Amino acid sequence: MSEARLLTVEAMRTVDATAIAGGTPGLRLMERAGGAVAERARALAPAGGRVLVLCGPGNNGGDGFVAARLLAETGYAVDLVLLGERPALKGDAAGAAAAWTGPVTEGPPESLPPCDLVIDALFGAGLARDLDGEARALVERVNASGLPVLAVDVPSGLDGDTGTVRGVAVRARETVTFVALKPGHLLQPGRALCGDLHVVDIGTGAQALSAGLAACGPALYRNGPAFWGAAFPRLAGESHKYTRGHALVLSGPAYRTGAARMAARGALRVGAGLVTVASPKDALAENAAHLTAIMLHACDSADDLDDILTDERLNAVLLGPGLGTGEPTRERVMVAASAGRALVLDADALTSFRGQPEVLAGHIRDGEARAVLTPHAGEFARLFGGTPAAEDGLTKLEQARRAAALTGAVVVLKGADTVIADPDGRIAINDHATPYLGTAGAGDVLAGLIAGLLAQGMAPFEAAAAAVWLHGDAGLRHGPGLIAEDIPELMPRVLAGLPSRLR
Repeated sequence: MSEARLLTVEAMRTVDATAIAGGTPGLRLMERAGGAVAERARALAPAGGRVLVLCGPGNNGGDGFVAARLLAETGYAVDLVLLGERPALKGDAAGAAAAWTGPVTEGPPESLPPCDLVIDALFGAGLARDLDGEARALVERVNASGLPVLAVDVPSGLDGDTGTVRGVAVRARETVTFVALKPGHLLQPGRALCGDLHVVDIGTGAQALSAGLAACGPALYRNGPAFWGAAFPRLAGESHKYTRGHALVLSGPAYRTGAARMAARGALRVGAGLVTVASPKDALAENAAHLTAIMLHACDSADDLDDILTDERLNAVLLGPGLGTGEPTRERVMVAASAGRALVLDADALTSFRGQPEVLAGHIRDGEARAVLTPHAGEFARLFGGTPAAEDGLTKLEQARRAAALTGAVVVLKGADTVIADPDGRIAINDHATPYLGTAGAGDVLAGLIAGLLAQGMAPFEAAAAAVWLHGDAGLRHGPGLIAEDIPELMPRVLAGLPSRLR
């Protein structure tokens, strides 16, 4: 799972400091970092081409000096611009600059020289202020040029912890970073600004990495099979439908049943052995006309749901898609939570507790339910408005983390950079998705995928993260023209594409 771990900016400083304290000179680490940048530059620029290297006044600039030297030694024409003065460089950056024998342009040029590639080594992930003055003007000039950019660590101007832009930021074609990704590489808009990501081992060592991971506090993950694969359900020779769990999906009234059916289809396709739709009597015929492998049960009230849940084989319950808002939905949530089953609350089930997350948290905790909440930004604001989870200025990570702690549930804060937060503080960030998933009903299917994995015994945090990734993979495989009904039908291809150890 370590390859899925992310490092905060401060944790990366701990990695460097620990490696240096352990006997690896900082300049050696810089040489390896600059060497990795030069290697990617050779892949992007034609042999013997012209490369413009933009160096800042710190260690990021030192990496740029190393890359410039190595490129020049292999036949590239290199122009080097230093944002600052060479005598002012300190430490390892000064050492790297001393080894560069080519000319240096101090201060930003009025215009960028013609080149095949720009290497952005101005500012790294630890930038603590908004770019202004000459730095801002230079970044804007780079972006306006349309030239391909290779960023060192992060595109200059990007906050490595939050993915936010500090005033202005470079838009890169590729980014080379070191040891591990940072949250800002995956959170929007940072993810879009980074382009293709390359993570390079520069020899800091296992001890330094362990020190950095410890400095992160609650673990941060890049969502993917490397994180949740060990917990993913696997079939044994003796497996059968009753060993694969039974998910219950509550349907809305007549003419509002499609969302529940799509969710149920998702739960079945992701591997739940049995799935039942609990339907109001006035919608039974409507649901029956569309369901085959999925079973159907009449359910008109919270009392009916309570009766249904006397069957202990029903081990995961999904409420929300098309269910309707108000007191009847709140009552059903209370019943499902008190039954202590794995629980997914989406859409109307969340909105029914508008401004009352403490009430919802009480139901979840009283019933000791293993719960997952799946709000998009609007639902999050409705549910958590006025609480510490919705304070102004919070990052998406902190919003999700506070919401999970408040409710005692896993929170899936959906979007282009979906964040999955566990009540214990762990977070997974998903960058495996596509805008084509922004279509009616896609969130309902995601809720069903989570319910299907919970039914098979996955823990809520891992189940939610896996479902988000599988959902994204379906969207990536389909591309243009995707509609929600396509997503469950893509699951066989998505699951077949997982590493063989997970199938």
